[in-house]
Amino acid sequence: MGALMHNDVKEEEMKPHSLTRQSRRSLLAMGTAAGLAGLLEKPAASALSINTEQSATCQTNVKNFGARGNGADDETAAFQRALYAAHRAGGGMVYAPPGRYLFHEVLYIPEGVTLRGSFGCVPSHTGMRDHEQPKPGDDGTVLLVTAGRGNEDGEPFITLNTNSSLAGLTIYYPEQVTDAAPIAYPWSIAMRGKNPAAFDLELLNPYQGIDASHNERHNVRNICGQPLRRGILVDAIYDIGRIENVHFNPWWSGRGAVYQWQTQNGEAFIFGRADWEYVLNAFCFGYHVGYKFAHTGTGECNGNFLGIGADDCNRAVLVEQSAIYGLLITNGEFTSFHGDDPTMVEVMGTNSGVVRFSNSAFWGPCNQIAKIAGQGTVGFSDCTFVEWRKDRAAIQASSGSLLIRGCDFRQNQPHICLGQRVDRAVITGNIFAGPAQIQNATTKVVQVGLNAEL
Repeated sequence: MGALMHNDVKEEEMKPHSLTRQSRRSLLAMGTAAGLAGLLEKPAASALSINTEQSATCQTNVKNFGARGNGADDETAAFQRALYAAHRAGGGMVYAPPGRYLFHEVLYIPEGVTLRGSFGCVPSHTGMRDHEQPKPGDDGTVLLVTAGRGNEDGEPFITLNTNSSLAGLTIYYPEQVTDAAPIAYPWSIAMRGKNPAAFDLELLNPYQGIDASHNERHNVRNICGQPLRRGILVDAIYDIGRIENVHFNPWWSGRGAVYQWQTQNGEAFIFGRADWEYVLNAFCFGYHVGYKFAHTGTGECNGNFLGIGADDCNRAVLVEQSAIYGLLITNGEFTSFHGDDPTMVEVMGTNSGVVRFSNSAFWGPCNQIAKIAGQGTVGFSDCTFVEWRKDRAAIQASSGSLLIRGCDFRQNQPHICLGQRVDRAVITGNIFAGPAQIQNATTKVVQVGLNAEL
């Protein structure tokens, strides 16, 4: 990376700023003073001159720094020169006009710099299966990536830092395969520092999409594509992150060996430690796990998930651990079809936190709607349940506490099963197709009442 640096760029400017483990409260306490200091401080004089037009528009064109966009020459050095030129000029936008830009190495976007392509609205290349539509590189700005081939733990292709962003382009891995297990690559995008942002992007076929961990207040919006192994990872977040309008569909390949591998191994959204993550209008199709919540070395997730969906996943929602403050999942829509024992929701025995589903629909031919274990509390309110196996209960709780209120069970077959180790259960105000079929093996406190049966 050092060889790509402009001579006037100091080494420390190339390194991501480390984050200390601070609580939201301490961060907010420091925010006002730090913000005022930043506003009052004069920007440093630029050590690198740029032309008047670029200064007026805060825009630097990568072609002025040697980029070709022909899909054949390595563009890494040209892009990095342009990014550091913008940084030395006090920040601003680096523009990559329509073209096919090849990268054998990685990029680092400095503080206060945006790398933007030509797309004003995120593309979805249905042309990978609909031949009349444009292919990657036929229009717009496309980054062709070979960096990191074979090493999923390698350095991310693009690293975002404090107040830097990426927008308006497609990232495509031309050497990725469809007729075998996918080739491993590092994360396409890593978000570090404070306020990193990724907008209006198509991640067409990366092995791993966005690593949104170890930062503060990340903003991910209007992303589509088909990450094959992992879509978005959120972890070590101590100040609120935002993910909006992210849809992962099999636009690149919906059949063959690579897609079969994805349905057996792929995880679309992975959440470790996050202090109030806000997720709005997210969707995934064809993964082993749609939304995974796990305990990591930094903790677990609590957050607000509104209008999320998962289709054709083995586990639409998998909770290994949630925070005691709760996962609030509202207006969701979930289906599970393929693989071993397809299940809409599984809360594992490791969980001791709180999970709440509200006004959500669970449908499609699965084995069961939910399998619940652990010592936490799981609740379903105003939800609809359709199409589970006739020889199994829709909701099976082996332990923990359970709330089922105001839900609609649309089939006349086993509805709820309470195991011996269930501590508490409240089942009230529901509608059952046929008589309520509730199996109760626990001797603990269970309240059942005010339910309507056909």
